[in-house]
Amino acid sequence: MTKTFTPKLFTTLAGYTRHQFGADLVAGLIVGVVALPLCIAFAIASGVTPERGLYTGIVAGLVVSLLGGSRVQIGGPTGAFVVIVAGIVARYGIDGLIVSTLIAGFVLVAMGLLRLGAVIKFIPFPVTTGFTAGIAVIIFSQQIRDLLGLSIPAVPAEFFGKWASYVHYAGTANGSTVLLSAATLVVLVFWPRISTRIPAPFVALVGGTLAAHFLHLPVDTIGSRFGVIDATLPSPHWPHVTERMLVDLAGPALTIAILGAIESLLSAVVADGMIGTRHRSNMELVAQGVANIASPLFGGIPATGAIARTATNVKNGGRTPVAGVVHALTLLVITLFAGKYAALIPMATLAAILVVVAYHMSEWRTVRAEIQGAPREDSAVLMTTFLLTVVVDLTVAIAVGMVLAVFLFMKRMADTTTVAAVAAELRRDDDQDDSRHVARRARVPRDVEVYDVNGPFFFGAAESFKDALRSVNWKPRALIVDMEDVPVIDSTGLRALSEVVRQTQLEGVRVVLCDLSPSVRATIAGSRLGAALEADGLGLTFDDALLLVGGTGEHGAPSPVAAA
Repeated sequence: MTKTFTPKLFTTLAGYTRHQFGADLVAGLIVGVVALPLCIAFAIASGVTPERGLYTGIVAGLVVSLLGGSRVQIGGPTGAFVVIVAGIVARYGIDGLIVSTLIAGFVLVAMGLLRLGAVIKFIPFPVTTGFTAGIAVIIFSQQIRDLLGLSIPAVPAEFFGKWASYVHYAGTANGSTVLLSAATLVVLVFWPRISTRIPAPFVALVGGTLAAHFLHLPVDTIGSRFGVIDATLPSPHWPHVTERMLVDLAGPALTIAILGAIESLLSAVVADGMIGTRHRSNMELVAQGVANIASPLFGGIPATGAIARTATNVKNGGRTPVAGVVHALTLLVITLFAGKYAALIPMATLAAILVVVAYHMSEWRTVRAEIQGAPREDSAVLMTTFLLTVVVDLTVAIAVGMVLAVFLFMKRMADTTTVAAVAAELRRDDDQDDSRHVARRARVPRDVEVYDVNGPFFFGAAESFKDALRSVNWKPRALIVDMEDVPVIDSTGLRALSEVVRQTQLEGVRVVLCDLSPSVRATIAGSRLGAALEADGLGLTFDDALLLVGGTGEHGAPSPVAAA
């Protein structure tokens, strides 16, 4: 209990050295510089003012590093939240966003305390890949106006309407904006080949800003779009919350919580693979929850673990949460002392940065491999989730994707469960046949039918069981159901089995269950079916069952159990 909910910061400070502090300091400074343009860009793409992204990186980033369950996790705003945040802001305004983020924070804390960190890993890969690729497409689509400098009065929110508007206003493209966007993209693509110590997004941001300012380029900037930037960290403010807001925002808040959990734990897993450690998933969820409670109180937006920034931290020597703390403090210093200059940043430069983010986020090679190499059903789940994310809504996409994945899982599990009549095989006396049933050398009377059930007996397999028994074209005197290979039975499977027993008993056919596992036996014993079979008992072996219905055991003699 103590270790599970102990922040990694406390663990890593034991034996902390000056050398490690130097490495963490450099990594934190670099990640702070990387985070600067991303925090601003994600905020603008989410439909809020740029300083809210900085507040998120500072507050949430600090909390995640102080309380998190990962050594190197970097928290802050990410592209995963852009779609859901923009939708909440458009429909409910900033107050709605603050309330939904707070609710999501409390949900994340509860998930951590309930030890649900391990459950998140069971979200199917096609679902996460589908909605992540969908978010990438939406982020890219949102940047076209600023990337080309189109003069559009109001960009439609709908995906197809947005692109129709781009085509309609294509003639209004600004040549200076297009050139600046192209130059920024060139820097972002080729700068890493020159230096990896100075982050490409920072170089592109500074270069684009200087070019637009000193060359007097007629391009939109943050200042022309949003006005003066507030370069101070606001005091915490608790929003006015009504019962109606809690009801209306429950769905969006749950989506934020799920996304935050998935992204943060995925980032932690990636980091573990890079440095050979193990994170504490439940503590990480608690930290993410506290971060999403603190962030909106200081004017921020939803936050989670940022995979790219976390990887940058690791690559530059960060090995403890101290690097994350330095990253947050770096953002704070930049905001307080240079935040006012953010107004000079061209929108085209930020759009180009987000286009590159969307490209990497799409993981198009993974999507292509899944479509080409995965089973068709998995590909269908991925594409359905992707299309619903792009065309309809992220919340709907995740819900439908999960439902489809669950039904697909149930079908596959049902397909693994077989129900077969084996009496004819058991009546053979072929020494060359080494099957388990024939090896028993049992003698099954000709008026007795034996069914072998193999696999989980749950609601997906219940109908298969009933169909198999309906296929019997003769009426046996007794029916033996061998359940040795049934590891588990659920309520629907139990009901199906009960219906078969009741119906066959009404027809004068004796039903005997044998070779029940302890868990299956306990489930049946506590049900009405257990009472119906009480006379014969539930602890019978196959030989015991055979003796009860008038057959002979393995050696043609009464079984010791039966004799007792």
